[in-house]
Amino acid sequence: MAVQELGTEDFEKTVSDNDIVLVDFWATWCQPCVKFAPVFDKMSDKHSDVTFTKLDIDQNQELAGQLGITAVPTLMAFREGVLVFNQAGALNGPQLGEVIDKVKELDMTEVHAEVKKLQGQQG
Repeated sequence: MAVQELGTEDFEKTVSDNDIVLVDFWATWCQPCVKFAPVFDKMSDKHSDVTFTKLDIDQNQELAGQLGITAVPTLMAFREGVLVFNQAGALNGPQLGEVIDKVKELDMTEVHAEVKKLQGQQG
């Protein structure tokens, strides 16, 4: 499955409309980003049940700021609209595969209950 380019205008819809979404925050000037891209692309072919996206931080500075992106590459994983993984730094193939497997294994009933509990503490 091809990696989709993502922007501010379609970020929220993509995250909410797909079960699992991986977002690679990157920049054209970032050498680790350039090295990570083929790993990310290759993994997208192996996991057709995951939506793989890339978001250029220079083209989407406001959104990157809102999401707290301070280094690239940064990988975020969302499951059922919930941020479940957030890490700066390039991963190799086995590491990325492990992240994907762990995201798929999550008990989302438990995750949603924890999110609800945390939101209750804030409000």
